[in-house]
Amino acid sequence: MSSPIKHIVMWRLRGETPKERMAARIKVKTLFEGLKGRIDGLTHIEVGLDVSDVDYACDVVLLSEFTDGAALKAYATHPEHLRVREELGDLRIGRFQVDYPIRDETGA
Repeated sequence: MSSPIKHIVMWRLRGETPKERMAARIKVKTLFEGLKGRIDGLTHIEVGLDVSDVDYACDVVLLSEFTDGAALKAYATHPEHLRVREELGDLRIGRFQVDYPIRDETGA
């Protein structure tokens, strides 16, 4: 049996002005939060928008959890996830990802 897995993605987004970048951030947040309850095995999804405004920060972070690695793999090709990626188009200019198993408190 596979353990639950955490999937974290951070993006830098296009936008010439602060207003355009904020609109892009909100679009990403809205689209990904719209996946709640639509994908089997996706147990948690949270989207955060950066407020630090430091030049090296990412604009958006996606924190999601899946029942196991197979559910995460299925998510990658799920029609709803692919729809969101298509709607975002080339809005993303940088992407960083980390996936790791979630351990219980005993470390098992």
